[in-house]
Parts: sequence; C-alpha cells; structure tokens
Amino acid sequence: MSAPDLPPPTAFKGPAELVLAAEIARLYYLDGMTKVEIADQLRLSRFRVARLLQVARQEGVVRIEIQQSGTIDLDRSIRLRERFGLEHVVVVDCPEGDPQSLRSALGRAAADLLGEVVGAGDLIGLAWARCVQSMVRQVRRLPQASVVQLTGVLPQDLTGQLDEDTAVDIVRDLARVTKGPAYLYFAPFLVPDAATALALRRQPEIVRAFGKASSADVAVVGIGRWAPGLSTLYQAATPPERTALAQAGVCAEMAGICLAADGEPLHTPFNERMISVDAAQFRAMSQRIAIPYGSDKHAAVLAALRSGLVTMLVTHSSLAEALLTHDQPPGSS
Repeated sequence: MSAPDLPPPTAFKGPAELVLAAEIARLYYLDGMTKVEIADQLRLSRFRVARLLQVARQEGVVRIEIQQSGTIDLDRSIRLRERFGLEHVVVVDCPEGDPQSLRSALGRAAADLLGEVVGAGDLIGLAWARCVQSMVRQVRRLPQASVVQLTGVLPQDLTGQLDEDTAVDIVRDLARVTKGPAYLYFAPFLVPDAATALALRRQPEIVRAFGKASSADVAVVGIGRWAPGLSTLYQAATPPERTALAQAGVCAEMAGICLAADGEPLHTPFNERMISVDAAQFRAMSQRIAIPYGSDKHAAVLAALRSGLVTMLVTHSSLAEALLTHDQPPGSS
C-alpha cells in the first residue's frame, strides 16, 4: 500500500489560520481556482493549501457553503483582509453595546492571534490601550520572548479607571508569561514641554527601550479617533491643543502617532511633548497588530489602514462592516 500524499490533518493553530483556511476553501470550492492558482495568489506553498483544505473539511468549515465557526465572522474577516491587503484579519462576531464585554472578546481573539504569530526569541512591542490590556490579561502561554514598552504612562484618571494597568504593567505582565526580559521605563506619555521630553528621552532605560523597539517582531496597539471620548491621548491634551491638531488634519492616533484621513503621519508640536515611538520606528517593526473597537471610530481606523502601518487587524463585525461600507478615498463623494 502506498503512503498517503498528505500527513493526517490537525486542528487549526488559531483564528488567523481558520480565516486563511476559509478563504482558501472559498477560492477552491466557490471560485473554482486550482490549488496551484490559490498558492500563487496567496503566496503559500501548495502543500499548505492542500493541508488547510483538508483540515477545513475535517473541522466542518466546508460543507455545502463556508460556515461560521464560533465567534469568528469569517466572511468579513476575508473581505477586510483582501480589501486592505493585510497579513491577517480576525473579525469577532459580538455585539457592540457593552464596551467591557466587547474589549474582552477582542482581547481573547488578539491573544489567540498573538499565540499564532509569536515565535521563540521574538521581541513583542506593546503600546497602552484598553484593548491591549485586555489581550495581555488573557494570554496564557507564549514561547519565550522579550517585551518592550512603546509608549509612556498616561495618568490613570485619563484612562477611565484608577485600577487600570499602566503601560509599564502590561509590559511586565506579558513578560512574566513569556519568561523573557522586559524593556520598560517609568516616564509619562505626555509631558508639559519639548525640553522635558528631550531630557527624558536621554534617560538610559528609555534609550534602551527605543533602541530595541524598531526591531520588534510583533507590535500591538489600539486606534483612537481624534474626538472627545474616543482617544485617551485626546483627553490628555489641552483644549487649545485638541483644536489645533484637529485643524491640522489629525483624524486618528495610534501609539502616539497622529494620522491624517489619508493615512499620512503628521508631525505637530504635540509630538515633541510625547514619550513614544515615532512612525518610522513603528513601520520598521515586522508585524503590527491593531485592535480597534467602536463603529464611531471607523474613519480613524480607515486612516490607520491607509497609512500602511497596520499589517494585522482584530476587530468586531459592526466596525468591520463600517470599514467595508465607507472605504472611499478621503474627499470623494
């Protein structure tokens, strides 16, 4: 008896592989593409395409049609990935009503995705955001890896609750899971003036962290819209600064990086007061995961996607639908 062509299939590694398998199954069964054509289009090996088709059948993803699995919205995950040319997209099918429950669901999905993409010896960069905090709290196991802080610490009265973790806390907590070194610093995200920020950036622990940050293998951030209640950095700014940055065209902020609606990073005097990585450092990181939530942030998330700074996205169905519906060039009718 001859040996089988493929090894016995195994379950999916996580949500990103599930979405990829569903996309391959759709191309194969619904669009009539061959495995070779799919491999070429998705830049995968033919062996991996065949394996994922086999696992998709075993796990029940493929029946008469492409099926949903658990809380993952496969259709919108695939459409967003294709629309914006992202490496991975995981859209969670959960209601938007309760922000805490929504952050928990997204954090769980992001923790699973992180488990798929982080390898032994990697460097993980974390910027403070409530969704990133939720992810860190739900990570249970990762390969041994280092963790670096990407943004300074915001006052806890601006983050919503006095008992929330700081940027230092989430880096330290994830490093405990990965059992690797933590590169962190005790400095504010926003300081009163540029001279103070310049002096702080010369501190050895900040020099070390920022020196490491550009070589991060995976970074995880949230996305804020430059509007009341939709960005902690907006809340930290003075009223004149909020107005000035809005007039300068700031639509979104991500790890302290201000973005115009077309995705262009904007340099403003506000940047001189921040202790955080800049756009060039962030772009140098190999993979950048964003975890946005709230449909009212769709314009900001579109700006982040247009910037090219995001390579992986974890979000929820209503925001995903808003992104797909409103994806038009800025200024178009």
